[in-house]
Amino acid sequence: MALQTIRHKNPHFIGVATNHLRKLGRRDFVAGDALIDGKWIAGEQRDAVVDPATGEEIADVAHCSAAEVNLAISAAERSFAAWRALLPAKRGAILRSWASLMLHHSDELAILVTSEQGKPLAEARDEIAYGAGFLEWFAAEGERAYGETIPGHKPGSLLQVRMQPIGVTAAITPWNFPVAMITRKAGAALAAGCPMIVKPAPETPLSALAVARLAEQAGVPRGVLQVLVGNPTELSTPLLRDPRVRALSFTGSTEVGRLLLEGAADTVKKVSLELGGHAPFLIFDDVDLDKVVKGATAAKFATSGQDCLAANRIYVQKGIYAAFVDAFAAAIAQLRVGHGLDPATDIGPMTKLSVAKKCRAQIDDAVKKGARAFSTDQGADLGPNFVAPTLLSDVTESMLIASEETFGPVAAVLPFDSEEEVVVRANSNEMGLAGYVYTDSLRRALRLSEQIECGMLGVNTASFTGPPIPFGGWKQSGLGREGSRHGLAEFMELKYVCFGDLVS
Repeated sequence: MALQTIRHKNPHFIGVATNHLRKLGRRDFVAGDALIDGKWIAGEQRDAVVDPATGEEIADVAHCSAAEVNLAISAAERSFAAWRALLPAKRGAILRSWASLMLHHSDELAILVTSEQGKPLAEARDEIAYGAGFLEWFAAEGERAYGETIPGHKPGSLLQVRMQPIGVTAAITPWNFPVAMITRKAGAALAAGCPMIVKPAPETPLSALAVARLAEQAGVPRGVLQVLVGNPTELSTPLLRDPRVRALSFTGSTEVGRLLLEGAADTVKKVSLELGGHAPFLIFDDVDLDKVVKGATAAKFATSGQDCLAANRIYVQKGIYAAFVDAFAAAIAQLRVGHGLDPATDIGPMTKLSVAKKCRAQIDDAVKKGARAFSTDQGADLGPNFVAPTLLSDVTESMLIASEETFGPVAAVLPFDSEEEVVVRANSNEMGLAGYVYTDSLRRALRLSEQIECGMLGVNTASFTGPPIPFGGWKQSGLGREGSRHGLAEFMELKYVCFGDLVS
């Protein structure tokens, strides 16, 4: 099989993001200071924010210290009593106002996201809507934090279980969804009655600070939402050690999640972790080829492949294996690489150079071990953070890409014979975040929905996330859930109360 080579000339990206941000700055939308106790703090040191497409500095932000973390914890503790006492409907009204402001400023927020993260502008706009949806969802869900009454097991007693806010909370958020991961966590915490301290990824602080500015405009009181930017280790250590921080929510790699879980043990914090994924995508030979190619393309290449839900191991039954590889390669060849602010772009730069290097290393390893690579020559002249969308066929379990998470636009396709065989192979990894199954057999779909070891499974669909669903994984893909009523519970404690002697 031969692919037509597509040439992509360097569009000279220098200054593209800077020019867009300069226009936003004139509207006072680009914030570079940390938000602590209702004040915007410039700090003595500043950190550069760069456009991943060019490496060009596009802004600078405050570099917070451990001392400022302590100030934020104290402010959050002071704000807790008044915020938890506010009626859930009042808290919900503030969250809805915050969501409304995000949607009103979706274009500005999307430009910030693309400028510092790299994803295509259309996907950035989708993220803003997705993120605002969590605020709207939890605004209502906070009013439904129901307890329960238990039939008494002692004469004359009344037994109650109450849901109460846990206290000061902290969130450490990733660079691939710099807005939505904040609102998914903060929406739940604030709706539950808890203040939250947010530490965004150092690669993408501008989005976090802009969202915090809108929260302030929406009426979130001082100390209830704070954003600190700086070195991850320097800022996370005091959050972990301080017993006043009662819950920690983290989205990121499994390796860092293990360290945070260990660090939280000394103060026995409630910890929710959304960690790495290595999603299997199972394709059986009874499916419509066009439908499954479209689904695989969406599941693999959204966010330029930098997505924990990405289809990392695409298992294809041998009856349609050759036809699928041909059709999938043709679909991949249509994806256009470029700067995310170019409306025609499908695949932007990798946010971090280390991600791009890992993609190239996985491709090299697979080819050396017998895989076939199908790719265009896009990206080679655009800069080191660009990776051309690539299909690797005839992948085997001995290759790195079959065992390591791929956080980029590289699709690994593996053939299989039987349902029993592919279930074992799909479950063989330590990760268990998400999975996909494409089949026209209802019996098979029901069987596999029980057998695949993951927290979330899409059957004949590549899109299944949203505010109402419990987002999270099994095994080493995490602890706890985000979104849904379960996400609210991550920031609440159960209290059992027994009233006795009611008949005397």
